[in-house]
Amino acid sequence: MNHPESLEYRVAHLAERLAAGPCGELGVRAEARGGSVLLTGTVPSAQCRDDIRRIAQQELADLPVHCDLVVAETEPPTHAEDLP
Repeated sequence: MNHPESLEYRVAHLAERLAAGPCGELGVRAEARGGSVLLTGTVPSAQCRDDIRRIAQQELADLPVHCDLVVAETEPPTHAEDLP
């Protein structure tokens, strides 16, 4: 499956699977970049990031998958903010 259109189809299928998956992540973008796939976005937890990475590697086992997902800070601040 080295045709660009089949890669685009596989990336679109991955995005659908991520949206329907355990994290329900609609904020994660999956983009074909050359012969690899780049995942970007913000997720609520490290577990969600790991689940997304695992799903992407299952769906696209024959392609390099680069994961640039940021885990959102959900902890309350531990100190007061200093304003100038």
